[in-house]
Amino acid sequence: MSNALRQGSTWRGYRGLLALLLVAACVCTLAVWLYMSYLDSDITQTLVSQGELVSPQPRVFNIQCSEDYENYKRYPGCTPQRCGRAVTDSVVTREEAQVLRRLAERGLALAGSEGGASILDLHSGALSMGKQFVNIYRYFGDQIRDVITQEDLQLYRDVRGRIQAVIAETFGLNPTLMYLTKPTFFSRINSTAAKTQHDEYWHPHIDKVTYGSFDYTSLLYLSDYGSDFSGGRFVFMDSNGNQTVEPRTGRVSFFSSGSENLHRVEKVTWGTRYAITVSFTCDPAHGISDPALP
Repeated sequence: MSNALRQGSTWRGYRGLLALLLVAACVCTLAVWLYMSYLDSDITQTLVSQGELVSPQPRVFNIQCSEDYENYKRYPGCTPQRCGRAVTDSVVTREEAQVLRRLAERGLALAGSEGGASILDLHSGALSMGKQFVNIYRYFGDQIRDVITQEDLQLYRDVRGRIQAVIAETFGLNPTLMYLTKPTFFSRINSTAAKTQHDEYWHPHIDKVTYGSFDYTSLLYLSDYGSDFSGGRFVFMDSNGNQTVEPRTGRVSFFSSGSENLHRVEKVTWGTRYAITVSFTCDPAHGISDPALP
């Protein structure tokens, strides 16, 4: 009898502990949901919607430069003196963006992350594969020539040059003093749950802090918000409220890389979002070359 009472008491204790754990888990889940809902509901302005066509001139939003650049060597004619963010739909045509998207689709079809975010870097050869990365040029050898053509690379170089030119014109820079830097890569994002930290693309960050070489960041969108995917908007996080850019095929968004442009990407809720991140530095020691087939 006493054993039965002790077992009953022990069982009630386990049930109580289990109930507390369930309550704690629910509270944590609710806190995360409320935090993400707060972030998304705090968007106070859409800088550019998917349905707008920003052409021929970029839509420019000037911002005071942060002090981040003071911690690095200054390069006259390139180091940010004017800071801000801008959007244009007149640098890359929709047809050119579709060609680059097909290139991304072919390359990423070779492998891809187990989570929701995969990357393909034509410069270093890095390709997401499961929970790690492989070098496409070494791993796939001559097979890669069926995926990436010389025509693809020529278009890629042309587009990079045009993006570099519009950034230089907008911020009053000498384009010959800007250098492509790493990482510059294709990204594919869908709603699959993250498996590693590399899949957690949605965290707020500052490019100049994450990658010290960055001075100017740009994104070329290869798919359309609202029809190819939902979520996935680019959010600038300002002290007085958030501002968002809705992706459109062929749209280029660019900005100075310091903490004046703290940002994140919304979680993709359905569909697939394709883009290219093209990054520039003022430090020639951190410059990289355009990609080429081995």
